[in-house]
Amino acid sequence: MKTRIVLAILLLLLLIVPVALAQEPVTITFWHTYNEVSPENQTLVDTLIPMFEADHPNIKVEAVPYPYDGFRQALLTSAAGEEGPDLVRLDIIWSPEFAAQGVLMNLSENMPDFSDYAANVFPGPLSTNVYDGAYYGLPLDTNTRILVYNPALIPAAPETIDDFAALCDSMPEGTFLFSDGGTYGWALLPWIWSFGGDVTDEAMTTATGYVNSEQTVAAVQFLADMVQNGCFSDGFIGSGLDTWGGFFGGTIASMLEGPWFYPTLEQQAPDMEVGAALMPAGEGGPVSVVGGENIVLMAGSQHPEEAMEFLRFTQSETYQLEMSKVGQLTVLNSLIDNDYFTNHPYYGTFLEQLQTAKARTPSPAYNDIETVLGDAAQLVLRGEMSAQEAMDLAAEEIDALLAGN
Repeated sequence: MKTRIVLAILLLLLLIVPVALAQEPVTITFWHTYNEVSPENQTLVDTLIPMFEADHPNIKVEAVPYPYDGFRQALLTSAAGEEGPDLVRLDIIWSPEFAAQGVLMNLSENMPDFSDYAANVFPGPLSTNVYDGAYYGLPLDTNTRILVYNPALIPAAPETIDDFAALCDSMPEGTFLFSDGGTYGWALLPWIWSFGGDVTDEAMTTATGYVNSEQTVAAVQFLADMVQNGCFSDGFIGSGLDTWGGFFGGTIASMLEGPWFYPTLEQQAPDMEVGAALMPAGEGGPVSVVGGENIVLMAGSQHPEEAMEFLRFTQSETYQLEMSKVGQLTVLNSLIDNDYFTNHPYYGTFLEQLQTAKARTPSPAYNDIETVLGDAAQLVLRGEMSAQEAMDLAAEEIDALLAGN
């Protein structure tokens, strides 16, 4: 009798244990660069991931925030050690580099319904996922920078760069007309493009004649003059000045910022009046920079099917609308006519700016190109080299990078 009972128990366990094991949820990791206390991260962790997990009880999502500085290297190191995440919110400027290194999954080849999702997003952001004729991600969010200004210091939005520069004389003592945090591409390129300059030719085969052109040199010299005469802040040359703090405090009159600025404004200075305008126009027009992030699936993922399910969720109207509410501008065509966007108090300026905004050089060598460009501009802004000389040297170095040397 006891033997039969034991056998029955063992048989029951044999039936129960596989079912229990099969129901054990899979955990996928999603690395991103949202600040841990930001509205974006709170929406992701408190609203969207629980929503996804409720519909997918077999999948758990572990969202891991990283500071932007050092994130690229952390990803490269983890990929080399085959210990990286399943999914990554990747800056659009890094997508070609990571694809070229073979650490991203080719979605156009491995995701059966990829073309359906690709058809739903804006072509510009989608194009940043292309490498060697294949797609290695989907757009997650897009953005650009517009001129945000304090109407108490700048009564009317300047339409041109000349109009903008003329405001220097009206700035009160101890106040800067404009500030930015360095000479990286995000800060420098709107000025170069608006002056009519560029970094390379369209085919990305040469920088000579572009990064050292008359227009690009004039843009860099303009910034140097404005910093050296005290009209623009020395944040451009690494002083560590807190641009947002100065803006909220009334000592910085304007800055170029993205849509994420407004949720912070509502939190930190809800009563402050703020103006918004396109990038001041030069010979090249009012040109700003396209930003945003892609969502990519790492080639070394141990759970690619589950990761693809969350990737699909990020392309839904629900996900995109919730993240748009905290400053992550949607990539979906279908949401542009949504009441939220048509009635929005400031997204319209960003959408208008996106019509002329340009993407940073989509080359696997972009990070090195940006370093060369930024270092050359630093020498000029610090008064250590003429703009023409610095840009001529930059052209030689960037040409070598484009050639793969």
